[in-house]
Amino acid sequence: MTTTRQTTTRQTTTRQTTTRQTTAQRWRHLADEVGRRVDGVPAGRWDDPAPCEGWVARDVVRHLAEWMPALYFPAVDLPVPAIPPVDEDPAAAWRATDAAISALLADPDLAGRPTSTRAGDMTLEALVAMTGLMDLLVHAWDLARATGQDETLDQQEAAAFLAGIEPWDAALRGSGHYGPRVPVPDGADALTRLLAFTGRRP
Repeated sequence: MTTTRQTTTRQTTTRQTTTRQTTAQRWRHLADEVGRRVDGVPAGRWDDPAPCEGWVARDVVRHLAEWMPALYFPAVDLPVPAIPPVDEDPAAAWRATDAAISALLADPDLAGRPTSTRAGDMTLEALVAMTGLMDLLVHAWDLARATGQDETLDQQEAAAFLAGIEPWDAALRGSGHYGPRVPVPDGADALTRLLAFTGRRP
């Protein structure tokens, strides 16, 4: 489990793809899973504790709304878009974040534009695939767990992410991005193993 908004999954280095989908298609699928949990948060539960230590449910949205636009837009020399305040309307903040990044990925020129960031040199869509897609899946689960919603998520995506990060176990653990790996039963599904890898308790 991570302890700050900056030390969750934002520097994940998986490059896996599934079923030959484009990054834009995978974003749409995984972002819709986040959106379903955002829309399903019951009244009065945005301040319920989330799995990441020190976070409440709205902080899950805050994390995504803060780091994603701040990385992706400057990477292609665009201004960071205005996002509604999470403390006032977390659902609106998520919808604006999703719409802004979806628009980047929908533009072939922007999606294919070279970027140079702390993650390395790659196209924008590769940057989103490397740093953003797993965050969507893991934080959809965080939000579901925090607010008592359905925790079922894409097992194929989870397996791909896990295969991509397992070789980096020691480096990620040593850097503080994840807490101690949580033991899981033999035969646990891919999502359970991925969450346990990040220090979460499925």
